[in-house]
Amino acid sequence: MRRLLLPLPVALPVGVSLFDTWVHWDAHQQLRMAGALGAAFALLLRRRLPLFTFLLTLPAVLLSDAVTASLIALYTLASVTRHRVLLAVCALAFTLSDMTSWPSPIFDLTKVSTLITLGYTGATAAAPVFLGQLVQTRRDLSLRLVEISEARDHEQLLTAQAVLARERAELAREMHDVVSHQVSLIAVRAGALQVGTRDAEAKEAAGTIRRLSVQTLDELRHMVSVLRASDGRPTELTPQPSLADLEQLVRSSGIEAQLTTDLPDGLPPAVQRAVYRTVQEALTNARKHAPGATATVRIHHEGTCIRVSITNTAPTRPALPLPSAHYGLVGLRQRAALLGGTVTFGPTVDGGYELRLELPAAGTAPG
Repeated sequence: MRRLLLPLPVALPVGVSLFDTWVHWDAHQQLRMAGALGAAFALLLRRRLPLFTFLLTLPAVLLSDAVTASLIALYTLASVTRHRVLLAVCALAFTLSDMTSWPSPIFDLTKVSTLITLGYTGATAAAPVFLGQLVQTRRDLSLRLVEISEARDHEQLLTAQAVLARERAELAREMHDVVSHQVSLIAVRAGALQVGTRDAEAKEAAGTIRRLSVQTLDELRHMVSVLRASDGRPTELTPQPSLADLEQLVRSSGIEAQLTTDLPDGLPPAVQRAVYRTVQEALTNARKHAPGATATVRIHHEGTCIRVSITNTAPTRPALPLPSAHYGLVGLRQRAALLGGTVTFGPTVDGGYELRLELPAAGTAPG
């Protein structure tokens, strides 16, 4: 039953036209009444065929006094077309049809009453044309306002990206001027020590320092190139480490470490990076704060959970005071929380230290 009901914007003009036909109803003028009814129901086509609908309503204006349907059709045509000559012709056609008494047309421009009627009828025809053009202009202005708003938002985004690009360029310049200089100096001095010393242990330590310094310079160079990107788009620091790089990480850690892992292939990249960064941070802390200690890295996959444990023994030499921002473990906790996991750490009973990571294998935070 609901499918038979017409929407209000469609049914209301038809209803108004039928009421106009009823007001001017004359049972003795069947042809005129048929034209008026046909004009009323022709309004059902006014959205899809506005010009054709207006032409269908003109006979009703010519034959009877029921002109509402034609005025509505003329308004619809004026609200969708930009052809003003066509609108002027249609308004003139309505005026002439309304002034003509069919089948005995009387159109004498020498009479004052005819001129008055012509002016009144012309104004009546011009009203829906002007109203339709006004609605069309308002619609165009609304679209322009939307376009202006979108352009302004885009300009604000470009401005923010430009500010971000400037800040990144300044940061890259500072990193290059300060950090790279210091690390390069470390690498050079370590290389000189490696060549000049005869102590096997010192030579090995110098080689490790030089290798780590060169690796740090490579990573720093890549970070500087990323920070200097001026397009403002998010840029991932690629290539990102994966589980395939763990063995190399453990070998180049500078301490004696053993790796045990049974992780399957195909883990999400975010999970692989989290495991890698956790092992890297734990080994770095062990090298800094537990000189002479050994480490054990265990990584296991149990059901839908990945467990990582990095344990180091007690230090055999006093630790050197090194600068630290103390953000490493905080960053690991934040990274794990984003993936729905946890990070715990603390001393062991034998004086060592243990860091534990638990992650869902899917790498998604719980809802």
